[in-house]
Amino acid sequence: MKVCLVGSSGGHLTHLYLLRPFWEKYDRFWVTFDKEDARSLLKDEQVYNCSFPTNRNLKNLIKNTFLAWKVLKKERPDVIISSGAAVAVPFFYIGKLFRSKTVYIEVFDRIDKPTLTGKLVYPVTDRFIVQWPEMKKVYHKSINLGSIF
Repeated sequence: MKVCLVGSSGGHLTHLYLLRPFWEKYDRFWVTFDKEDARSLLKDEQVYNCSFPTNRNLKNLIKNTFLAWKVLKKERPDVIISSGAAVAVPFFYIGKLFRSKTVYIEVFDRIDKPTLTGKLVYPVTDRFIVQWPEMKKVYHKSINLGSIF
């Protein structure tokens, strides 16, 4: 199985890295920002750098959409996993065109309100994970797995 882990650097990247017991046994690649924390944490991993800032930035959304097409066409992952932020959006939608399964993990600090990225990817996500029971009211088809911390 090939896994694509996509997310901005900082807390979103940390969330994904905490899933190491899962992803370390699979062929994988990462899509994240070219920032010091990502370079340090993923120094031995295959990484594709995406454009940032991503929040409400149309120019970088377009750049990342082209990147998603190029990377997903080349890599053909079986599953795309993200905990946000906005860079996940083009990867999830284009990933569906390549028949990749998608898993989104809503961030830990959202207890009862959705993130913008969560709202945007929810319609195309195969498994939507929340970390608080209250979020089941927001995302009715989600799965509450509790904290990944």
